[in-house]
Amino acid sequence: MSHSSPTRYTRRRFLRSAQAMLALPFLPSLSRGTVHGAEGTPPLRNAFIYFPNGVWERGWKPEQTGADYQLSPSLEPLEAIRSKVLVLSGLDKKHSHGGDGHYAKTANFLTGMPVAKTTGKDISSGGISVDQLIAQHLAGQTPLPSLELGTEPVISGVDSNVGYTRLYGSHISWQTPSRPVAKEINPRVVYERLFGRKVTDDQRRAESYRNLLDFVLDDAAAVRQRLGRDDQFKLDEYLDSVRAVEMQIEYATRQDPREWEPNVAPEVVAAHEPGVPGDFREHIDIMLNLMVLAFQTDSTRVCSLMFANDVSGRNFSFLEGVNNSHHELSHHENNEAKIQQYQLINRWHTEVFARFLERLDQVQEGEGTLLDHSLVMFGSSISDGNRHDPDNLPILLGGGGGGTVASGRHLAWDQQTPLCNLYLALLRRNGVDVERFGDSEEELAIG
Repeated sequence: MSHSSPTRYTRRRFLRSAQAMLALPFLPSLSRGTVHGAEGTPPLRNAFIYFPNGVWERGWKPEQTGADYQLSPSLEPLEAIRSKVLVLSGLDKKHSHGGDGHYAKTANFLTGMPVAKTTGKDISSGGISVDQLIAQHLAGQTPLPSLELGTEPVISGVDSNVGYTRLYGSHISWQTPSRPVAKEINPRVVYERLFGRKVTDDQRRAESYRNLLDFVLDDAAAVRQRLGRDDQFKLDEYLDSVRAVEMQIEYATRQDPREWEPNVAPEVVAAHEPGVPGDFREHIDIMLNLMVLAFQTDSTRVCSLMFANDVSGRNFSFLEGVNNSHHELSHHENNEAKIQQYQLINRWHTEVFARFLERLDQVQEGEGTLLDHSLVMFGSSISDGNRHDPDNLPILLGGGGGGTVASGRHLAWDQQTPLCNLYLALLRRNGVDVERFGDSEEELAIG
């Protein structure tokens, strides 16, 4: 690599060798001619994070609206970051009021349209999902159009109780109404996609995986000399983050799921593959860290993550006070003991979301942070898990949207306000010129 001039470096492809390529974050010292948004403006990132089985509504929805609302028990983990979060109430998916309890509500989580009842042929989510429409609009501006992530493999077959294919419970991202986008559950594979290092299955099985930074640190030292003091600190901080994620992946993926979770479901053990963490908590944490790196390096501007598949039987006994599976506890039948455990799981989901936002907010970018330049939607496809209602959905929106979102509030709309109104607002903030999306009626007022 020639180092004759700092302008020869580009932001996406800085450090490289025959086997590796490492993208770098936005560094003002090297930004001339390489700024990735409008002149001097960071781009907008979009994340769509899904959790299954709804919530205990009384523990989720705040009683007050506006900026002075009091956080509900399930939302208390947001306290440190609440100024950069919108709590949205009253949103509905009218096309999910029919059909089964789960599948017809999860497959259209990001489309809002009717899902075709089928046992496997002629599947349809009703439309393209909002994340994929944004990705299509931004095509060519980043190395990866989008990242679709999860923690559980795709489940096929038919749920004989309801007559729906189980595929619907494994996907929220749809390239077309009949084509779901395959999600990746292996953190190593995601890491390799982000940083351009190809590793064969044989290498993974032999654990001959070599850390990416080992290939590029010499180049990093050369680049560092050309940076200002602040950017040197940012580069060091970033390389430390990459190394930390490498180590986290290497440690977590050596574990057997039975060593982490004594009550892990048999199907999870059977589906376990090399490179996939055995611990559910660690798995999600790694995926979220990879999303931060993906946004930080502008490798992609669109990510989706399913915490778990729909109807997930994930056991949450790792939480103190919980001794059963998520799906079973969501069918609480107004039993107080089950409700308390269900609410603890809801609160844990919020804690994980809050930590992700805090990580984004720690990354300085331009005049703000990575979170300031992001839109991060978090929610479930049903409200109360016992009733399977698709109205008054539990929806949070993190980030400033590049200065277009007035956060720190609880906004409540009349019941049956289309969730797609929110998607229309997100699309327009990404420059997608559409009059409507799904069953939207008007753009949701979040600014």
